[in-house]
Amino acid sequence: MQLINIDKARYRKHLNIVIVSFIATLLVLALLFGQLLIISFAQEDVSNFIYNLLGVALSLLVCLATLHTLKTTAFFKEIYYVWQVKHIQNLIYRKLKKIKVAAKELEQEALIILTFYYQSLEQVYQLDDNTLTIDKVNKDISDLQEKIANKNLTINAEQFDKKLLTSYA
Repeated sequence: MQLINIDKARYRKHLNIVIVSFIATLLVLALLFGQLLIISFAQEDVSNFIYNLLGVALSLLVCLATLHTLKTTAFFKEIYYVWQVKHIQNLIYRKLKKIKVAAKELEQEALIILTFYYQSLEQVYQLDDNTLTIDKVNKDISDLQEKIANKNLTINAEQFDKKLLTSYA
């Protein structure tokens, strides 16, 4: 996966629209499905909790299916990209301890993974306005770049491929 530049304003606007739409749709569909199930199957003097719960579950499935179908549209481009980056960050984070050990040994694959990881963290933190930990990420980036430069290596985030993670099981 390659890191691409994202228009922060467009990303935030689209993300906010998706979040509000998802919540509103979930609410309306849960009420609609719950009422339809109660009208169709409810008996007197019996709790309708199960029908309401089923209505929420059905509405959640409809919303998720809708998001799944829309994720490749132009409107979702930035949102889906950030979701993919966060997914890869999670995969890297699970193996981060082994990757850092390998990077200390100057293994090129580990250095590529860390370069991608830190640069993607910086990008996502900026998009999500996470100012609390961005200083540490910037320090990690500069430390890594210094280590790479001291050993005269040519490493950048574009070299990253998800397959590199298989070496660090």
